[in-house]
Amino acid sequence: MFEDGLAELHTHLGASVASDILWSLAHEQGIALPVKDYWEFDRLVTIADPRRVDSLDALDQIYHWTELIQSSPLAVERSVHAAIGGAYRSQGITTLELRFNPMKRNRGGERDLDHIIMAATRGLDLASLEYPQVRAGLILMMDRTFDERQNAIIVEKAIRYAPRGIVGIDIAGPRPGGKRYPYRELQPLIEEARGAGLGITIHVGEEGEEHGAAEIGEVVETLRPDRIGHGILAARDPELMRALHDAEIVLEICPTSNLLTRALRDEDAVRDTFRAFVDHGVAFTIATDGPEMMRTHLRDELELLQRIGALDEDELAEANRHGHEASFVHAEAARSASPSRT
Repeated sequence: MFEDGLAELHTHLGASVASDILWSLAHEQGIALPVKDYWEFDRLVTIADPRRVDSLDALDQIYHWTELIQSSPLAVERSVHAAIGGAYRSQGITTLELRFNPMKRNRGGERDLDHIIMAATRGLDLASLEYPQVRAGLILMMDRTFDERQNAIIVEKAIRYAPRGIVGIDIAGPRPGGKRYPYRELQPLIEEARGAGLGITIHVGEEGEEHGAAEIGEVVETLRPDRIGHGILAARDPELMRALHDAEIVLEICPTSNLLTRALRDEDAVRDTFRAFVDHGVAFTIATDGPEMMRTHLRDELELLQRIGALDEDELAEANRHGHEASFVHAEAARSASPSRT
C-alpha cells in the first residue's frame, strides 16, 4: 500500500527521541533531574499514563524536560540524527520533517542560537549520509508566548539557514491567558518567510472551543499557509472545510495525540472528524506529533484509523501521498542539505 515509504510531516523534536537517548544526554550534560531511576524518567518524558495529560498545558510540562535536555548543540545534533534514523528503521518513513523551537533550547540566551540551529543541520547532514533513502528537513517554530521581536528572530534564522536544510516555519505554544491568539499580526513575518521560499505551517484548531474555529478562519484568510497543524475543529464547520478545500491547505492530523490531550474525546470523535474531512474534500496527512512521547508510531496511527472505520486502505494511501506531495522537502532542498554540496 505504501510503495514509496511513509511520510510524516508533523513531529516535534522534543517528542521524537527515545527515552534512553534523552537519559544519556541529560547525564552527559549534568542536568539535575527530579528523578534518579530510569523508569521514573521514562514516565517523566512520555505520556505513559494518559490520565496525567488532560490539556495542552499539561503536555507543555513534559516538553519542559525534553527541551531542557536538548538545550545544547551536542544534544540537538544527536537528537535530530536519532529521530531521522529511528523513523526510517522502525517505520520505513522516507519523507520526514522535524520541527523545534531553537529559542527553547538556548537556555534563555545562555547558548548561542546559531550554534543550536547549526547543530541541528549537522544532525540532518549525518542522517542524510547514513539514510540516503530519507528526504528530511527541519521546521523552525515561533511561539505564541513570544513577543514580535523574538518571533522575528526565528524567521530571520530560518531564512538564513534555509540552504542548510531549514524548510519551513511554524508557530505553536500556549495562548497567553488562554485567550484567542492574534494570528493576523504574524502576517509580515509569514510573508517574509514565504518570499524566501520557506514552507508555512501553522498550529491552529487543535483545541479551544470558544475561539478555535474563528482562529482557523483567520489563519486561512490572513496567513494563507500551505498546511495547518491539527485543524480538527474545522470538521464541525462546513464553511471552514470549504475554505480549506478551496485554498488547497493540507491538514496534519495526529489522532493519538488528539486523544491523549482530550482534543478529541474518543475514537468515535476521531472517526467523525476524518469522515467529515473526506466528505468535504479537505486534504490531510497523518502524523504522530512525536512518536516517543506519545508512545505511538505512524503505522500504529494508520492501523487505528482503519480499525475504527475512519479511513479505508485507499484513503490511507491517499493521505500518505498527500504527505509526500505536501512536504516542504523537495529534491532540490534535499540536495542542498547534503554535506557534499558545493
